[in-house]
Amino acid sequence: MSARAKSPAPRRGPRRSRGAGSVVHPKRSEWVATESARAGWVNALHRDLYGDLVFPLQVVINLSNPGVDHDGGEFLLVEQRPRAQSRGHARIVPQGHGLVFTTRDRPVASARGWSAAPVRHGVSTIRSGQRFTLGLVFHDAA
Repeated sequence: MSARAKSPAPRRGPRRSRGAGSVVHPKRSEWVATESARAGWVNALHRDLYGDLVFPLQVVINLSNPGVDHDGGEFLLVEQRPRAQSRGHARIVPQGHGLVFTTRDRPVASARGWSAAPVRHGVSTIRSGQRFTLGLVFHDAA
């Protein structure tokens, strides 16, 4: 018998994600995550990189009405720029609208051609109410 522990068999069906109230539906090539977040919740800046193969784009769809159902909860994108300060962007995604964003890097023009600028995403603190979103992450989790 090997001294190394065997990894558990993969679970079937929905599972809880690291987000508050989120449920992730795993498939081989995509995750469909619904997130429910209440006042005080924040999603720290991160990148969704699962498996060896990563699709370059993700989608988030807002199911709540900003300013009515919740305050705060803006979608955040932060781009790390070479030899410069990071650049942040906050977006309010209207109810029923989606936002397509990069999973890992964004191409930027440089003095020597093109380079990749790492990008992280997250959600600002929800100040009141409840926010619901649908996220699509395409990857190879096998």
